[in-house]
Amino acid sequence: MRLTVTTFVTLDGVVQGPGAPHEDTSGGFTRGGWVVPYVMDDADFGAIIEEVFGKADAFLLGRTTYDLFSSYWPLVTDEQDPVAGPLNKLPKHVVTSRPLTGDWAGTSVVSGDVPAAVARLKEEPGDELQVHGSGLLTQALLAHGLVDEYRLIVFPVVLGEGKRLFADVREPVKMRLTGTRTTGSGLALCTYETAGPAEFGTVPGAT
Repeated sequence: MRLTVTTFVTLDGVVQGPGAPHEDTSGGFTRGGWVVPYVMDDADFGAIIEEVFGKADAFLLGRTTYDLFSSYWPLVTDEQDPVAGPLNKLPKHVVTSRPLTGDWAGTSVVSGDVPAAVARLKEEPGDELQVHGSGLLTQALLAHGLVDEYRLIVFPVVLGEGKRLFADVREPVKMRLTGTRTTGSGLALCTYETAGPAEFGTVPGAT
């Protein structure tokens, strides 16, 4: 399977607390819920989400995202729902060192040597192993070269604080833009693949 990351991000790179003010207040973050004004009546956004989840064969989630998902999506029992259907039916692999609560069907824990375990998951048959949200996990996967594609849904808002998607990257990485789409509310879906180490040079006249 290809490992893909789909995440919501602000113009200044923040990924924390997109869905609600109290979704993630760690670090004193008080500006959660920033996606709401843009997604509620945006049919283009809905079409993107439906298309993305339709490609999934399994999910790989960080603990915070898993806890958020598991508190809501099992309660949506419509198998035709484009998000609940795949999430409730397909395997969910959770990277965590703590015991899981609840009994969401199809859930398993990934622990120990996480990069090796994820590499093994990628060898299983299927189209996509999807990561949603899971900012810290995404950074770790990037560091180990495990991500095949990033789908960044960029929201036209600047927060000035909060956890950033690539805040702790140690080795610079070059990305290749492979696709763009925009929505009626001004969102931009930017799709990237990694393209090796970042390159550097000097612009003529800059020295």
